[in-house]
Amino acid sequence: MKKLVHGISVGLLAAVCALLLYASGSLAWLENATWDWRARLFAEPGRAGDRIRLVVIDQTSLDWAKETLKVPLSWPWPRQLYNPVLTALQEGGAKAVAFDLIFTESSFAGVDDDDAFGQAIREKGTVVAALNLSDEQGLETRWNPRARENRIRAAGLADYLAAPVGAQAVKSRASFPVPQVAENAAVLGGVMITRQDADAVIRRAVPFHVFDNRFVPSLGLAAFIAAHPDAPVSITGRTLRLGAYRVPLDKSGNAILRYRGPSQTHKAINAAAVMQAGIQRLEGGIPALDLSVFKDAYVFIGVTAPGFKDLRPTPLQRDYPGVEIHATMLDNLLSDDFMTEAPLYLTILWVIGLSLAAGIGIRMLGKGVHDALAAAVFLSLPFLAGCAFYPSNVWMPVAAPTAAVFLAISASIIVNYAQEGRQKRYIKTAFKQYLSPAVIDRIVENPDKLALGGELRELSIFFSDIQGFTGISEQLGPTKLTALLNDYLTAMTDIILAEGGTIDKYEGDAIIAFWNAPLDVPDHAVRAVRSALQCGRKLADLRPEFRERTGRDIYARIGINTGQVVVGNMGSHQRFDYTFLGDAGNLASRLEGINKQFGTYLMISEYTLAKLGDTFAARELSRVRVVGRNEPLRVYEPMFKEDYAARADVLKTFDEGLQKFYAGSFKDALGIFNALKEKDPAAGAYAAKCLALLDKPPDQWDGVWVMTEK
Repeated sequence: MKKLVHGISVGLLAAVCALLLYASGSLAWLENATWDWRARLFAEPGRAGDRIRLVVIDQTSLDWAKETLKVPLSWPWPRQLYNPVLTALQEGGAKAVAFDLIFTESSFAGVDDDDAFGQAIREKGTVVAALNLSDEQGLETRWNPRARENRIRAAGLADYLAAPVGAQAVKSRASFPVPQVAENAAVLGGVMITRQDADAVIRRAVPFHVFDNRFVPSLGLAAFIAAHPDAPVSITGRTLRLGAYRVPLDKSGNAILRYRGPSQTHKAINAAAVMQAGIQRLEGGIPALDLSVFKDAYVFIGVTAPGFKDLRPTPLQRDYPGVEIHATMLDNLLSDDFMTEAPLYLTILWVIGLSLAAGIGIRMLGKGVHDALAAAVFLSLPFLAGCAFYPSNVWMPVAAPTAAVFLAISASIIVNYAQEGRQKRYIKTAFKQYLSPAVIDRIVENPDKLALGGELRELSIFFSDIQGFTGISEQLGPTKLTALLNDYLTAMTDIILAEGGTIDKYEGDAIIAFWNAPLDVPDHAVRAVRSALQCGRKLADLRPEFRERTGRDIYARIGINTGQVVVGNMGSHQRFDYTFLGDAGNLASRLEGINKQFGTYLMISEYTLAKLGDTFAARELSRVRVVGRNEPLRVYEPMFKEDYAARADVLKTFDEGLQKFYAGSFKDALGIFNALKEKDPAAGAYAAKCLALLDKPPDQWDGVWVMTEK
């Protein structure tokens, strides 16, 4: 219950902190980055993508016009060059044409050039011209009387403007195109619609502005209105409607764009090719370009040449042509898939729920490996959820839940560490004064042994640990835990000392002991293994009593290895212990832990087995490569001969499966181990390992089971 309360408290606190950071904008950098990943991941053409075309004025078009048509300047073009473009688009059956070009200055070629361009616009009939709206001084403050009167009536606009968000839509100044363009265009569309985030990336766009009490659509929406002049326009709450289509608005009145892909995902045609087709058509010839490509299409004309600074940073690329942003807005409208922000209440519930789950989960687990796996799962969930919502056109925040999970996990790990550390300190304090009687006797006999130093000796080293001790320690109070440990350690220590062993130390529930120091014990390996087997039997006798005290069965895992180490008094001049140092001890510790992999409770190395003679029976468990060692090692499970005889059939069959496993015959081995796994946990472990190897066969097989945990 205490862990649950801690987890809930940590989770709620983390959620509150994350939501405050999110509300302050401090997490915008992370949210924007994850949004861009999603935008790139899910970018694909929309349903209406084939109804939109681009006529791009690229560097090739500029060079062609200058060299072929003898245009005196590379830019701007004489406006009559657009006339054959409009002719080609009209012949092709384009539904509407939108110029992403500013014609606010008279043509350098004279008034006749502007007049001819205006006439071509009037003849096409559904042309959208660019209107530049801003708040800069020096521009017009009223609707230009020579411009076509804006007849778009947006129902609900007054109510929208009365709301706080409406003020952001109002612009006080405008720069109109020249009269020949302004009075002949079907609609004037705003071109300054991009809304950059703090990192300068364009993820949103302004669908409309209001100037001089007139509704001015963005260029993309203006193209739709030019083709459907009778479509009703209305604004209700945070939704703009154009006929049967809608544009959801965020809290700032922007539309969140769903980008389709990199530049020219919408079919783009070189402006020079379109111009040539128009010229050929005006001269009565057959155009080289198949003009049916424009049939019933909305066409955007814009500059993509790098030198004209109309390349904008977007989630998909840093040099995205501005004209394609307008095309994307129209595409989103016609495909009905503008992105929308997840409701605030859903975001808050998601952050709190995930933070609580992370806080409680990590607090309840309290194991390093489990914590790492749980942390990986919890930290991935926000991004996975963001990806899951994206196809439904919902921007589900990732940064806030990620921050909440990170904070909850960090705090829970700190709490776990503090709690575990307190328990370990209590246990160490209770038993730190314990010394082996053999060590004490030797020190009494020779006080000079108190000096620091050691000698190289062959020891048989014993490591034991209670299975699931952390759970037991958290279940019992300090008094009951101390009493339980005293009884357990006393019983095990009596056996070890009776066999001539030396207790190195107790580490909580763990016992570290060794044989053949400080006193010579010629049969040290036999004594170490016999102690381990007797400890197992003694614990079996005590298990019913311990079950009554703890509510669970208690088992201990033991690992034994024999090898050369340095043994002696080690530490400082003020405080030292009689202990050992060396890889042989590390290996004994590893063997104790490897028991978990096989479901066994006693494991010895091949080095210990070599010292036993025929005193005990033993079955080979595996060839393993432990953490920190490159060379493989054979490990065994020893047992009293009578115990081996009672299980001889199972153990011999297990060995048959083991030989198949060593030979790489995993399918045959699996059949053998499956038949045994109900009787033998080690067989169950091998059955699972065989399944894994059959699913993903190794490139090379040497029969070695590689251990990835200490």
